[in-house]
Amino acid sequence: QVQLVESGGGLVQTGGSLRLSCSASGRTFSSYTMAWFRQAPGKEREFVAGISWRIYYAESVNGRFTISRDNAKNTLYLQMNSLKPEDTAVYYCAARASPVVVRHPGEYGDWGQGTPVTVSS
Repeated sequence: QVQLVESGGGLVQTGGSLRLSCSASGRTFSSYTMAWFRQAPGKEREFVAGISWRIYYAESVNGRFTISRDNAKNTLYLQMNSLKPEDTAVYYCAARASPVVVRHPGEYGDWGQGTPVTVSS
């Protein structure tokens, strides 16, 4: 298991940027597939981006968001640019003990507590 703590959320205007971080415990961080999900009020949790030996993005964020990881620091990042009001949600990082990125949240065993992002119009 790995423990995850997100940070970096906040309030930003349309077109602005935020960088989310996810700090992970444990010595095997590099072996985990990591992903960002988000959940807006009244909606299901949805895949945003994932990283293992390949990187995948949801179509809605492709070209605006960048996922990256620093295995030496046990940290996952999500750089979010050109933010839109529809990006407003609680953002969660998740870990999967498998080398394959999948988009279903049920396939991830470890989750952070979430960090809220609000994009004002």
